[in-house]
Amino acid sequence: MKIKILTIFPEMFESVLSASILGRAIDQGLIEVSVIDIRPFSDRKHKNTDDYPFGGGAGMVMLAQPIHDAMAFAMGEHFQGRRIYLGPRGATLTTAKARALAQEQELILLCGHYEGVDQRALDACVDEEISIGDYILTGGELAAMVLTDCVARFIPGVLGSAESPEEESFSDGLLEYPQYTRPREWQGRQVPEVLLNGDHAKIQAWRRRESLRATLRFRPDLLEKAQLSREDEKTLKELREACSCES
Repeated sequence: MKIKILTIFPEMFESVLSASILGRAIDQGLIEVSVIDIRPFSDRKHKNTDDYPFGGGAGMVMLAQPIHDAMAFAMGEHFQGRRIYLGPRGATLTTAKARALAQEQELILLCGHYEGVDQRALDACVDEEISIGDYILTGGELAAMVLTDCVARFIPGVLGSAESPEEESFSDGLLEYPQYTRPREWQGRQVPEVLLNGDHAKIQAWRRRESLRATLRFRPDLLEKAQLSREDEKTLKELREACSCES
């Protein structure tokens, strides 16, 4: 997959794209990420990319022209993919959305800044808008990093294990179960015995129960949309009854 990021602050991406799992995936050629500076595409004398908004108001608005030309450059002649603007009006990024985007051949991410982007540029250059949450950032760069990292995890080989992204929080609508590693005892706290006996069926059952417990405790709203089996419903009933008894 190819991901191209349009921004006026390309230096913000240097460390993110060179470190950890994402950096290794790029080095191995599993994913190709390029950052394109919008500023050189401005036709203004001083290469500025913003101006005052029509109608008045605080702040500046990003110009349509340099965004349009930068997008045309990023697309090239045979673009096949999706053009995404990282903005607060878009649908919230989810695991399902990231998995779907990972099937695309190419993504172009547009990072807005200041008070936003001239709507004409969005109308002409963007296929969809995506938000990473109901809050405001100073620009779309951090959101683009989040989306890139999230999508990359669904590219085969990036995580090293095909099962990893499917076992983590939100992959099936629930939060992930607790994780433990060595030593078996730390500050008087023991690793659950079920994880030490090698019985994979019991381990899977324990993990499912703990996943349901964590979701019920921290994000009960997720249970409304999660795909639950009859056994899951039975387990949730037992957990709720246990909580009622404790309170």
